[in-house]
Amino acid sequence: MGRGRAKAKQTKVARQLKYTSHTIDYDRLREELTVDSHRDDLRPVTSSEQESEPAR
Repeated sequence: MGRGRAKAKQTKVARQLKYTSHTIDYDRLREELTVDSHRDDLRPVTSSEQESEPAR
């Protein structure tokens, strides 16, 4: 009981996802993914990470 509205909403969302056409901008996606990979390099190293890394 009480599941009617939730199920109806899930069905509506599922139909929208199934039947609407989605256009993907692959160039923008590529740019976003490459920016995220560079963020790790900009992050400062914490003291616990320095201790766990072997000396070079």
